[in-house]
Amino acid sequence: MAVRSCFQTLLVTGHRWGCTPAPCCSWTRSLSSINSSTQATNSSNTGGQQAGRGPSTWGLFGAAAAAGAVALSSSAFADARSKELQATPAAPKPVSQAAGQQHSKGSDGLPVFTAEEVAQHRTPKERVWVTYKDGVFDVTDFVAQHPGGAGKIMLAAGGAVEPFWGLYQQHMKQEVRDILEQYRIGSLKGGAAAAAPTEDPYRNEPRRHPALIVLSDKPFNGETPAQMLTASPVTPNDMFFVRHHLPVPVIDSEKFSVAVEGAGMRSLQLSVQQLQQNFKKAQVAATVQCTGNRRNQMKATPAPDGSGAQIKGLDWDVGAISTAEWGGVLLRDVLLAAGLQPRDASVQHIHFVGLDTDMTGTPYAASIPIDKAMSDAGDVLLAWEMNGQPIPRDHGGPLRVIVPGTTGARSVKWIGRIVASADECQGHWQQKDYKAFSPGTDWDNLDWSAAPAIQEMPVVSAICEPTEGAQLSTYDGEVTIKGYAWSGGGRDIIRVDVSVDGGKTWSPAALNKLPHSKPSRAWAWTLYEATLPLPEGFKGQLQLACKATDQNYNTQPEDVSSIWNVRGLVNNAWHKVNVTVE
Repeated sequence: MAVRSCFQTLLVTGHRWGCTPAPCCSWTRSLSSINSSTQATNSSNTGGQQAGRGPSTWGLFGAAAAAGAVALSSSAFADARSKELQATPAAPKPVSQAAGQQHSKGSDGLPVFTAEEVAQHRTPKERVWVTYKDGVFDVTDFVAQHPGGAGKIMLAAGGAVEPFWGLYQQHMKQEVRDILEQYRIGSLKGGAAAAAPTEDPYRNEPRRHPALIVLSDKPFNGETPAQMLTASPVTPNDMFFVRHHLPVPVIDSEKFSVAVEGAGMRSLQLSVQQLQQNFKKAQVAATVQCTGNRRNQMKATPAPDGSGAQIKGLDWDVGAISTAEWGGVLLRDVLLAAGLQPRDASVQHIHFVGLDTDMTGTPYAASIPIDKAMSDAGDVLLAWEMNGQPIPRDHGGPLRVIVPGTTGARSVKWIGRIVASADECQGHWQQKDYKAFSPGTDWDNLDWSAAPAIQEMPVVSAICEPTEGAQLSTYDGEVTIKGYAWSGGGRDIIRVDVSVDGGKTWSPAALNKLPHSKPSRAWAWTLYEATLPLPEGFKGQLQLACKATDQNYNTQPEDVSSIWNVRGLVNNAWHKVNVTVE
């Protein structure tokens, strides 16, 4: 596989260590660009370090300068690298000129090095060494061919890779360790305990309800159980799905403030209390949906062109979606107060920068078009309230952005900075993720610049009850189907059709909407229910199906193959559930 394709594969697995960061603007390179008072107060201190910040936050650099090494061990790169290794003869193991000179030997016959010796090898001239557990590895010859460039991997020189493996648990795979093992030149004296001490960046995670279906622990990602989705038009806070890319930051809500700025505007620094006191409160019932909702159905479908291309991403079922009543202030009002002119042609995008950061201090960031941000009917919120309660940490408290009708990736949590800009955010999750491609595009020919960032979502629906594999009784003679339907852009759901024969025949379902839903501003989902008779005397497997139609008469495609894409995004094909009648 070409280096380019390795890079492309690496980028979309949730790791930024394999790419050269492309922050939204120069100010997103580090949250330290927020004025000193905000930087000093937006995190709580632990042992004199700022939790939720960049390198100094987690105490990971120190003498070991342990950063960025996760790139050489990302799971996606491991897959690509494994194929290369199988196809080509193994390269000679890189060995430093100093290796083996005046050193004792371990049980494997390789030299034993001290942590101090490892720390001296931080440049290509001195050879670039890293450690993992009790091993010492010379990755000098790998640096130049690193798909994400030499800069990131060089941050790890002289130190341990464990901090990054701890940050992204996806790296804990045997194939990753096998790849790293090829570069082993010796052992670390004193074993892993001799390496520079590190802290778990996930040590301050909030508690989660055990009913959430966990897809990954670090970072935490969990979906709402299907049966809970239809229990109420509004999802309880504890049951609201959780989508994280990074550790949850620790923020002192009493000292928190958000920066608002842009060319030709007055720079503002606003606390939640100031927002509450100086702006009119707004409330919006809005559904938030992950762009990868229902990815597992798409993953179960082979690449339509027979290429064998694999979809990368979390195995979301139907529960990466939830609805809440959000309270806060309209973003439009705040931008106007800062002096943004509605018809200022120099501003085309509004950037949102979160307080959650990676190991380099680069924050999660995204942007939306100015037309959405400034529309009277856009209803974009700076929200501090969720279902009548302060927003929990897991969902972006003390302050987050809610962009109704838009993919959840743009509703940035723990908002630290808002910037009016002429350009779209250039950050990873705006430019190198959350884009969909043709079914014929695979990782070898994918061009991120060829597709726009996803904003509004297409019409979608799902069956929540019965669940896949449920058993129905012939004595009941009927089946009740419950689920949800939603369309992006505020487009109202006008009909949901359900079927008990895989889509051969259809019946309309009864719709249940939130009372204040408005056409063209229908930000919340529609729940539906239908009771249909079972085929008389039938026993065996039935396939239930659903499809929705929105107010613009957009409807769902029948088959996943027509919308299949290597990221597994925006899956809005008919949803089908197989049940057994006994």
